Amino acid sequence: MRIAVEGCMHGDLDNVYKTLQYMEQVQNIKIDLLLCCGDFQAVRNEYDLKSLNVPPKYRAMNSFWKYYSGAEIAPYPTIFIGGNHEASNYLWELYYGGWAAPNIYFLGVAGVVKFGNIRIGGLSGIYNARHYRLGHYERPPYNEDTIRSVYHVREYDVQKLMQVEEPIDIFLSHDWPVGITDYGNWKQLVKFKPFFEKEIQERRLGSKAAAELLEKLKPPYWFSAHLHCKFAALVQHGEGGPLTKFLALDKCLPKRKFLQVIELEAQPGPYEIHYDEEWLAITRRFHEIFPSTAKNANYGNLKLQMQDCRQWVQSRLKERGAKPFEFVQTVPCYDPSRSVSNSPLAGCNRNPQTESLLKFLELPYLLDDTSESGPSGSSIPFSDSDLGSFVNSEDIQIDDIDDGDEETAEPEDA
Repeated sequence: MRIAVEGCMHGDLDNVYKTLQYMEQVQNIKIDLLLCCGDFQAVRNEYDLKSLNVPPKYRAMNSFWKYYSGAEIAPYPTIFIGGNHEASNYLWELYYGGWAAPNIYFLGVAGVVKFGNIRIGGLSGIYNARHYRLGHYERPPYNEDTIRSVYHVREYDVQKLMQVEEPIDIFLSHDWPVGITDYGNWKQLVKFKPFFEKEIQERRLGSKAAAELLEKLKPPYWFSAHLHCKFAALVQHGEGGPLTKFLALDKCLPKRKFLQVIELEAQPGPYEIHYDEEWLAITRRFHEIFPSTAKNANYGNLKLQMQDCRQWVQSRLKERGAKPFEFVQTVPCYDPSRSVSNSPLAGCNRNPQTESLLKFLELPYLLDDTSESGPSGSSIPFSDSDLGSFVNSEDIQIDDIDDGDEETAEPEDA
């Protein structure tokens, strides 16, 4: 099985797919799957742009809308996680994961799926200590504070991933595990990114949550993006222990290293994306403490014995099958022939895929809980200043780019 991995997509699906097709032709290979490490920008229409945390001059429809509308079909099964430049309103609809477009699967805020017999896990968003132990209190439409905090990693989702016991083959995170630079050529890295050196020395470059997951899960492969550069590392987990090959990739631009193809031993195809039994059991068990307000989940009363829950999920999957519920278009798509669409673009808040999955797991729908409040206890979401000053070093801006970044990537630039 050949799997292509891409760094930050930034909505440039057309060029990434064309690059892969060029690679297939030149190298005479077949690529079975594309993984994207965040900043995917699944923007369906002009309304979604309002949930995209980028400077106004960088807000553009790009190309995802073509795949959402059906005008284009992804030539490869594609799995992506979220980053810090996303249509957060749409990804919230698919909190548990689901088809963002035909053949394009969002792994969820946290998730595990199977592709053939390869197990792929991931964590969306970026780490921010201020928000880590809060609940998911943000709801669209977002204000100037919640448009940033909504994509910050929460302890609840990390704790779910920490319950995974069966081996993970590939793990995706947007930001790097903190300390990963110890296992690669960080001196070479700071030659190109000198402003990283202080953060590396102070152990602030990367995600503490991702580092905990790396230590727990020990996957053979871990891929990240976010910092707009290529960086490789090899992590030895204890003396004689398993190895993790870490690779961070750039974004899709000319002369940038944004793609890598790996080959894994796998069962013969054809391959499909399927629900993961263990992950659904974890999801079902943790649902009762889902933190729909700013208050963190109460883990004290949670029963972590999974055997009964696992057997229940296994029985349900045997009845229904493990294929994810089908894609449903929930809002009008962008129409380039009109300057502004006259259709109601906001659409429904509940995605039928999410409703179907929760019904399948016999769980209540909690994502539109209107009782949310900010950390102060008020109904008005808090601002960063409410928690004191903190150097916000983890938000890599979309404009940290070279003069040539307005260009499009060509196949030979992968």
